[in-house]
Amino acid sequence: MSCFKVISGGLLSLIEDFGRFGLSDKGITNSGVMDEYAYIILNKLLQNSVNTNCIEIALGGLKLEVDDTCTIAVTGADADFSINSKKVDIWKTHNLKQGDLLEFLFAKNGARIYFGVKGGFDIKKELKSNSVTIKENIGKNLQNGDILNFLDNDILYETVYLKKEFIPSYDTNLTLRVVLGYQDNFFTKEEIENFFKQSYTISSQNNRMGYRLESQPIKCKIDGIISEGISFGAIQIPKDGQPIILLKERQTIGGYPKIGSVLPIDCFKLSQLKAKDTINFKPISIKEAQEKMELFNSLIL
Repeated sequence: MSCFKVISGGLLSLIEDFGRFGLSDKGITNSGVMDEYAYIILNKLLQNSVNTNCIEIALGGLKLEVDDTCTIAVTGADADFSINSKKVDIWKTHNLKQGDLLEFLFAKNGARIYFGVKGGFDIKKELKSNSVTIKENIGKNLQNGDILNFLDNDILYETVYLKKEFIPSYDTNLTLRVVLGYQDNFFTKEEIENFFKQSYTISSQNNRMGYRLESQPIKCKIDGIISEGISFGAIQIPKDGQPIILLKERQTIGGYPKIGSVLPIDCFKLSQLKAKDTINFKPISIKEAQEKMELFNSLIL
């Protein structure tokens, strides 16, 4: 069987797909790729089915060697990617031959790189997904010497690429759209106004579970709530007043009040920010949020 050999696993390289669903009642989080836009485009370039697995590379450092012909593609963060020490473009397909060496240097803009092969990696699913979930010990990050088998060694004879106007620019400042939640009455009008008017810095305490922010504290009328389910993009306000945006590996329940929720498509952009990057929030109605999500899904899926 054809395979890639992991020469260097990098900082954090994980096998991911869209994740697991319907298991929150058992305490198992969704997990899955952090930037769904980059992931969906990756599989479209490779003519893969929409949920084909890939490698999500945090910041860079992954090195691979292939033992057979295949077609691969790379999307996501702006990082130098080379084949046999020659830098090549991302957001397009490349054909490989036996012995080719692939190397991902560290991202200059953005935080997560996506690498896939035509047909996907031959990995047994666990709970109907290939996604690694670090905090629940499902799967593991790639290690030096790991072997990644793949099924399809046929190649695409024509290069497929994404037009430049559709390639995202990973800015270091983002404005995230927020739907206020049903617990916004736990915050005064002045605190909600303060929440939307100030800027926030991404803390070094950010990971696949969530991004912790730093700014002037947001004060809540209560200390906590009875633990309840947490949605993707929920913004918790803990006792210190520093917001936490919950992402793909979030815990399934939590007891901090939630001021609102970030639009999912904005969470994909958020996942490409690094520590010390900045964000602002702006309100959006539920109706407008639904329209934005419907438009995204109709154009991308």
